[in-house]
Amino acid sequence: MKPVRLPAAATLALPRWALLALGMLYILPGLIGRHPWKEDAGSFGIMWTMAHGGLDDWLYPNIAGLASAEEGPLAFWLGALCIKLFGWILGDVLAARVSTIGIFVTGAMSLWYTAFHLGRRAEAQPLRLAFGGQPEPDDYGRTLGDTAVLIYLGCLGLLVQSHLTLAATLQGALLAYFLYRAVRYVEHTSTRNAVLVGLSLGALALTRGIMPPFVLVLALFACTRYLNLPTAETLRHLGIASGVGFLITLLWILPAAIVQPYGLSPVGEWLDWNASQIGLPGWTSLKGYFRIGIWFFWPAWPFALWAIWAWRRQDNLLHIVLPVTFFIALTLLMLCDPDPENGDFLKMLAPLALMAAFGLPTMKRGAINAIDWFSVMVLTILGALIWLFWIAKLTGWPAQLAKNALKLVPGFKPEFGIIAFLVAAATSIGWIMLVHWRLSRQPSVLWRAVVLSSSGLILLWVLLMTLFLPDLNYSKSYAGVAQQIAARLPHDADCIDTNVGPAQRASFAYFGRLPFATLAGERCNYVLLQDSIRNRNDDDLARRHGVRGAAVLWEGRRASDRDERFRLFRRQR
Repeated sequence: MKPVRLPAAATLALPRWALLALGMLYILPGLIGRHPWKEDAGSFGIMWTMAHGGLDDWLYPNIAGLASAEEGPLAFWLGALCIKLFGWILGDVLAARVSTIGIFVTGAMSLWYTAFHLGRRAEAQPLRLAFGGQPEPDDYGRTLGDTAVLIYLGCLGLLVQSHLTLAATLQGALLAYFLYRAVRYVEHTSTRNAVLVGLSLGALALTRGIMPPFVLVLALFACTRYLNLPTAETLRHLGIASGVGFLITLLWILPAAIVQPYGLSPVGEWLDWNASQIGLPGWTSLKGYFRIGIWFFWPAWPFALWAIWAWRRQDNLLHIVLPVTFFIALTLLMLCDPDPENGDFLKMLAPLALMAAFGLPTMKRGAINAIDWFSVMVLTILGALIWLFWIAKLTGWPAQLAKNALKLVPGFKPEFGIIAFLVAAATSIGWIMLVHWRLSRQPSVLWRAVVLSSSGLILLWVLLMTLFLPDLNYSKSYAGVAQQIAARLPHDADCIDTNVGPAQRASFAYFGRLPFATLAGERCNYVLLQDSIRNRNDDDLARRHGVRGAAVLWEGRRASDRDERFRLFRRQR
């Protein structure tokens, strides 16, 4: 017997304007007014270098002369193109983030349509009621699409990662698009759908290497075996998809190999990075996966596990088999990664949210009400605390809260921002109205349990990205350091050698317009070194960079960083 029993009243679709408003309220804060932080300044630096450079920079991704071709160029091409199109009106930083908005919309829409098509299938439909009144297939599909997107927006891991200009962010969205194309292919095993699957594979390869597409092809084949699709036809279609993906990858590989930008080829570096992504899984990688995944995938993973349990007695369920297969395959791939990053978890978020959407209709009303109350109480308390800390840092009362709010940003002088205050206040009022709607009307719609948790998370994000954005920019940005270095650098300086990392190099090049050495590797008269302030014996560092006995033109650091130190030297002629 099917585990879902729903009346038609429970599948009323969320108004399109409401879903769109939630999406924009989710993605825009954290993009507008935010400096490039250490987490994504390096990626922005590649985009900025491409947009203001030549063909060599587009073929060989680099950060103001620092080679960075490991992941692939697609995410950076998109950001650089947006800088070219919109930089003159939005500024380069916000223009690059136009691509981030497009990536977010692509991922959310792909997930919605995937859930919609799976929800319309006969095996996913609720149990027919004795006297009728069950939802129509399209209505049920739309409700599941809304639910999947709301769960996706409510996941803690997506919150920060979706606002960063990273290749991993594009990879997560492309994975959601691949899911959609895979569903359409299984529904209609045609050459056209195989080609479109190949399109997503090629885009994934140009974003973060060839291993995810390779694993996804194997997972899709395993899924078709479980669903008893014709073997020969499936192999032919997957061969077509793989061929299309390979041809798309050649759009970068061939020009890069022929042109040899800066007299070099990025393809070898890219292939070496791909090879380094595979290793033997161990206890450390497994422990790290669960330690990060438990909070990264919250609250999707409890719903997903319940979906597997609730549908366990049914056979050949595409809406369970497909996301479970892809999730397991991507999990194994990640466990084999010797050095995984938080952004790598984005690959698994779309299939997990999809599973969770099909788990929610099977839950008891009491469990859903418990989720509602938990969301209302916890998120409201956290929102009130953010307001209280904001008042404390401006007024000094309560004194202990003011001290705690400012101790991480020494030297920062808080100011009242009218626009930030109005946005934060309007969002808080919207949250109060939403809670009142939920408590006063007791709606029976399926998505009521996740709209509160997703909206509450959005509330907290908006409050942080408005009331505390100046504090975060002061703490995480290198803009002030870049301007100090630029002020002390002689005007006749033609280039600078440096050992600074990608984020620092990008920030100094953008905010300070520092002329770093290019990939050609010329020797410069000025050297910018980064080390620890605890380093009392830097003879080895000075010898390696040829600055022993050189004059120190400037020394400094970010006020919020007690360890990092930068020094600008002029080499002896």
